[in-house]
Amino acid sequence: MDRTERFYRINQLLASRRAVPMQVFLEELEISPATFKRDLEYLRGRLQAPILWDREQQGYRYDTENTPHPFELPGMWFNETEVHALLVMEHLLENLQPGLLAPHIKPLQAQIRALLDKSDHSVDEIRHRIRILPLAARRLRLKPFEILCTGLLSRKRLHIAHYSRPRNELTERDVSPQRLVHYRDNWYLDSWCHLRKDLRTFSVDTIQKAELLTTPAKDVPDRELDEIFLPGYGIFSGKKTKTAKLRFIPERARWVSREEWHPEQASHVDKEGFFHLHVPYSDDRELLMDILKFGPDVEVLGPASLRKTVAERLRASVKHYPGPV
Repeated sequence: MDRTERFYRINQLLASRRAVPMQVFLEELEISPATFKRDLEYLRGRLQAPILWDREQQGYRYDTENTPHPFELPGMWFNETEVHALLVMEHLLENLQPGLLAPHIKPLQAQIRALLDKSDHSVDEIRHRIRILPLAARRLRLKPFEILCTGLLSRKRLHIAHYSRPRNELTERDVSPQRLVHYRDNWYLDSWCHLRKDLRTFSVDTIQKAELLTTPAKDVPDRELDEIFLPGYGIFSGKKTKTAKLRFIPERARWVSREEWHPEQASHVDKEGFFHLHVPYSDDRELLMDILKFGPDVEVLGPASLRKTVAERLRASVKHYPGPV
């Protein structure tokens, strides 16, 4: 928690209680008494916060008797997740294609802009200085997406025409939609596939046609969905997982050691400074892409099958560059 977030939390505590003991501040903010005293001096001296010590109640409170109006911080401070959420919402609404929500979009945008304007800087300045950049987002067909959402929420089966990029073929099948997932700037549909009699994940941009059926969708319990889609690495999950053991060179460790690849990852730094990262996976397609982007900075220590696949991909890459470079 940075200092501006602490100020915001101190203000919340003082505004919601008659008096707040110092120990409550220390526990809530997870800071030392010295840091709290410095924050208090700044609030009183720089921001003119009327904070006083109430000896009878043994706590800090706002001086409401000698202050005509309730104290407010000069503007609203946003933490990292709050400003990201507001800017992402504003960005998505700005680029939304015309649809049923069109009459409601402008008022919603106005509310988000009003929230952003409550900070210490104008919304135009925030948008100019902070950018949200989608990474490799693939365009969707609007009509199929609307039908997928309708089937998902009304619990009806869907008949879809799905294009398989690896096989370069179009297949038609009935599916029972379970969840829509927005991951790495793209949409995916977790479904029960009645053709394969199993759970499948479809990239929504590959669904070229969708038809809403009258047949009720097959409901898969949340526990079963989580067992299939959550344990493995990335969007390609599965119930049976292996553990990828990766070793990054010390220079690259300065970046990777601060990244979360999976909620259940394990890591350590060895005596030579190499960063070891262990992540569970069930399908290696996405994991391979993330490993290969690090080139010589990472080595796959196990399992042997993953190490072999990475080595084969690297040797195939070298063939594109024959002769001296």
